[in-house]
Amino acid sequence: MFSSELIAQLAAELDHSEKSRAQVEHFSKRFPGMTVEDGYAVSRAWVKMKIARGRLARGHKIGLTSRAMQQSSQIDEPDFGTLLDDMFFEPGDIPAQRFIAPRVEVELAFVLKRTLEGADIDVEQVLDATEYVTPAIEIIDARIEQFDRHTKVMRKVQDTISDNAANAGIVLGGRKMHPRELDLRWVGAILRQNGSVEETGLAAGVQGHPAIGVAWLAMKLAPWGERLEAGEVVLAGSFTRPVAAKEGDLFDADYGPLGRFEFRFV
Repeated sequence: MFSSELIAQLAAELDHSEKSRAQVEHFSKRFPGMTVEDGYAVSRAWVKMKIARGRLARGHKIGLTSRAMQQSSQIDEPDFGTLLDDMFFEPGDIPAQRFIAPRVEVELAFVLKRTLEGADIDVEQVLDATEYVTPAIEIIDARIEQFDRHTKVMRKVQDTISDNAANAGIVLGGRKMHPRELDLRWVGAILRQNGSVEETGLAAGVQGHPAIGVAWLAMKLAPWGERLEAGEVVLAGSFTRPVAAKEGDLFDADYGPLGRFEFRFV
């Protein structure tokens, strides 16, 4: 396990990387014995650093939810990170200078009306605890470089977890609907980039049902003595591949009955 001094050092490196927009090399390469638990320790230390400066936690994101992504990362469960207040954007202009290597993912967000806690949470409990679901775009980023600058080897899951599960931004748009008003498995989306369809998908791609990840997260937090709080936003995981974005790119997210919205990196 990483020492508290090393955890603080790596959290500071991530913080500097985000501010300077200069990526750091893989932690897992520098410290070959690094574990998933070490990754979460670094991520939590970085989030605490931000909160100490005045940021507010507004929820959580769940990543690596598709089976293909889990297999490629050599893990058998998703990962998670923290959503902070300065990560939220309205549809419209998104400041490109906030990011290093932004990529866009299509998701659903669950907004909770009551707490979820404990070691035995199921989909029905998630639906009962949800005030509404709404379309959401996650903007992921890489403070730790995605591919090693020397070997071109892809970063490991320990690196992604350290990097707050690659979370960097969230765009909420479209309609708000109670989760029992529709079959969430069949919620679909079309993502256009500069007028061309780049991705399509169904929310069933998120472990069969997007609420499964929310239940998993509530149970994952329980050993820490933590829970999902009323009012929090939970990103349930992407049901498309990430699409690279750059300054000037216009995106159109069409969720059919759940609405449509645009955003541009400027």
